[in-house]
Amino acid sequence: MTRTGERADRTWTPLFAAWTVALASTLGALFIGEVMGQTPCGLCWHQRAFMFPLVAVLGVAALRSDGGGWIYALPVAGAGWLVAAFHNLLYFKVIPTAIRPCGQGTSCSGEGMMLLNTVPIPLLSLAAFTLVIALLLVVRRRTKP
Repeated sequence: MTRTGERADRTWTPLFAAWTVALASTLGALFIGEVMGQTPCGLCWHQRAFMFPLVAVLGVAALRSDGGGWIYALPVAGAGWLVAAFHNLLYFKVIPTAIRPCGQGTSCSGEGMMLLNTVPIPLLSLAAFTLVIALLLVVRRRTKP
């Protein structure tokens, strides 16, 4: 097997795993919004704007076994992580602000917006972005000669 083929084999699994996380997050957000009828808050919308494109970018990269796909996906995931981190800081009242992230529509801090009545949706988003970034860093490390 060629060196390029070996690299492609080593990067496919973390790329596929990152795509799976992005896909599950996207489907979860769509389920909450479209099936449950919960209107996301402004910060949730921004996080969606960064997560949804990752499904396409990571899907194409995994399909092609293109380890270089991390270059395109990492900045998008990083920006989404920053929004998710800010949302969590507001949610857990670490930083006070006059901005209410969940002021309009359904509050993502309500009891109905928790996984198994314990994990809040903003924390799930932060975990998903963190996992995608970690997997992309594995891809980056494996693509180096």
